[in-house]
Amino acid sequence: MIKKILITIVLVAVLLVGGLLAFVASRPDDFKVSRSAVIPAPPAVVFEQVNDLHKFNEWSPWSKIDPNAKLTFDGPAAGKGAIFGWAGNADIGEGRMIITESRPNEQILMDLIFIKPFEGTSLTEFTFKPEGDGTNITWTMSGKNNFFAKAIGLVMDCDTMIGGQFEKGLENLKAQAAGR
Repeated sequence: MIKKILITIVLVAVLLVGGLLAFVASRPDDFKVSRSAVIPAPPAVVFEQVNDLHKFNEWSPWSKIDPNAKLTFDGPAAGKGAIFGWAGNADIGEGRMIITESRPNEQILMDLIFIKPFEGTSLTEFTFKPEGDGTNITWTMSGKNNFFAKAIGLVMDCDTMIGGQFEKGLENLKAQAAGR
């Protein structure tokens, strides 16, 4: 009798774990987070703030989370090939951004490489469009969800978490560009 109960408990546990793993595996393979803002400055001014990675930390929402992060720069000062690296506390981790395409006043593409707290890569895109006397900037990050990211997505909403940081960054960028 006890043996049948134990076998039943084990089978139910295996089915529950298997069901959870199947559910996690069925989650979307891709993710995309995007936020936009209108900044009261011409596209050239806004573009410069993003294209020069030395200026990124002046408006980045993550710089406020860990002001003591170690920053590195490689390659050209701005534009294609510019590299910005960071190593910080557990809240911002470690990684680097590489500008892979830079079309003045229109678009910047970056490879975003995370090293810690977990490895991953994403594509980051900034687009700049004139709007009235200002610039409509859109900040987008997209990539692939591995199994771990799919599992984390069950308890943490990536769009809310990252999107909120993008919103803060765009507000900071607005203040930075307005001061130029």
